[in-house]
Amino acid sequence: MTTLRSFQNEIDEIHNREVTKQRAHGLVEKEKENKPSKGKTKEGPSETSEVQDGAGSERLDLEDLGDRILTLLLCQNTADHDTARDQLAALLTQCNGEYVVRIGERPPRTELFAGELTDDTSNWTGQARSVEEIDVLRERVTKAVEEIGGKACLLFDVRTGHPRASILLRLPPPNVSLTPEVRCAVVGNVDSGKSTTLGVLTRGALDDGRGRARVGLFRHKHELETGRTSSVGMEILGFAPSGGPILPNTAKSVDPDVIRREKLGWDEISVQAAKIVSFIDLAGHERYLKTTLYGLTSGAPSCVILMVGANAGLIGMSKEHLAIALALSVPVVVCITKIDMTPANVLSETVKQVVKILKSPGCRKTPVFVKSIETATEIATSFGSDKVCPIFQISNVTGQGLDFVRTFLNLLPSSEGDKEKFAVDQPLEYSITEVWSVPYVGTVVNGILNAGSVNAGDTVLLGPDANGNYQSTVIKSMQRKRADVTRAEAGQCVSLALKRIRRAQVRKGMVLVNKLDNVPTRAIRQFEGQVLILYHNTTLQKNYQAMLHCGAIRQTVRIVGMDHPQGVLRTGDRATVQFEFISHPEFVKEGMKLLFREGKTKGLGVITKLL
Repeated sequence: MTTLRSFQNEIDEIHNREVTKQRAHGLVEKEKENKPSKGKTKEGPSETSEVQDGAGSERLDLEDLGDRILTLLLCQNTADHDTARDQLAALLTQCNGEYVVRIGERPPRTELFAGELTDDTSNWTGQARSVEEIDVLRERVTKAVEEIGGKACLLFDVRTGHPRASILLRLPPPNVSLTPEVRCAVVGNVDSGKSTTLGVLTRGALDDGRGRARVGLFRHKHELETGRTSSVGMEILGFAPSGGPILPNTAKSVDPDVIRREKLGWDEISVQAAKIVSFIDLAGHERYLKTTLYGLTSGAPSCVILMVGANAGLIGMSKEHLAIALALSVPVVVCITKIDMTPANVLSETVKQVVKILKSPGCRKTPVFVKSIETATEIATSFGSDKVCPIFQISNVTGQGLDFVRTFLNLLPSSEGDKEKFAVDQPLEYSITEVWSVPYVGTVVNGILNAGSVNAGDTVLLGPDANGNYQSTVIKSMQRKRADVTRAEAGQCVSLALKRIRRAQVRKGMVLVNKLDNVPTRAIRQFEGQVLILYHNTTLQKNYQAMLHCGAIRQTVRIVGMDHPQGVLRTGDRATVQFEFISHPEFVKEGMKLLFREGKTKGLGVITKLL
């Protein structure tokens, strides 16, 4: 497994190096493109950056700025309160409209995460506050944030030992196009409770132990009959500026027909929400693994939520899903479900097994059991930056542990906020993951903006088609979470209606790019990649064919050459391999990660050269 770890580090280096190169080149292209339109006023991120630069003059450490605001608010002088309010506005702008204010001392993370926190624990950090000071600060922070148009929500309040509190501050987004979104892929074995958990989180009504909560999530008749998800479903959970989840009025209903029929539309949630969590509900059955794999590679999730049934443990496809998430370097969250119906000895065995697998050399994760709102708050605000893997123990029937999950999801950093993955200052690149034909609208595509920004009315190029050509089209209209928008930026998931394009002309994996006169758009038939064979029961040779997953692309490839001395590859072998797409060329770039599989064969790699 050490070879896998070192190989992953190596492909991450190659990926980062190529992305840096492409972004430098992209900035040059963007400048060329913008030269004729000097008179145009730029909107969007430039405005916020001006506010940020003016607000702080130099970028202060956020923690220090937060402490300084609290110190000013404790003063009796009104002028200090006004200064604190202005600095709070700057801080919220800098943090994309969301910030957690911590009042009082902060516990050491190791003891908090280990669940061994007591009043005698040493190494607390931050400014100690009395209970009276905390009450005054809570009131004044709430008043200051409401004066600038935001909302405050108390996350937790500890009165004993080391008094402390955390308050979530939020500014409502100006419109739906700027609402922060967190994308989470939900995976796990059959009957591990994926759809039930999502039904309870998004609809609000608890389950009856016989699958009532998941009824509203199924999209096909056979799913209702078998109780198994076979398609990539999308569910959203909105959080209001006040911090609470946005749920339908029928959240307390016990009638399955009402639960299925009475649900809030995505557009209704989008209008009310200050943050949206999108769940990609993936299939657990082995038969639908290619669908699950496509959802993981094309959906660009911020995290993978692995559901584990407490009664069954980490079995079957759960291990496969965990391995894929680790191969794609996506942070993992574990939810152990069905704790209400599982005997204590079976539950403890499941917990031991999950911890053992997470600590194994292949995973190298630090498991943290989330048993308090404070732990959920601390782990969510730093999630993704370290090797910590939160574990939630939940029951969809009694509701135990669900508050911790909601708090964690509410505080996760937004997907589009990941500037390493998505850059707004690059030329447009939009990858298509879904295609529909909508009556009276025409062809509609759904996908993710990997780079740049797009406006309704823009002329773009769609391709490559079977011959490697691109054709011009115009974006008639745009929707984000089924609400109309006029602009979208890198990292966002949007649907676009295309002018004069037939449904048959579009397939998943195609891209929309800027229409530039002198830049040749790429359509690649052959490419070279560094690969590691994770598993194969015999040998891989020239002309071997497998299904390749690379971003939104899913196509069969053939090996046309390799640099291995024997000309064959076995499990654990590394090589530079030349691939060829079998049916049509695709838009790929150096540095893109790839997975290929055929039956039980699995390989991981990165594109190093276009041929």
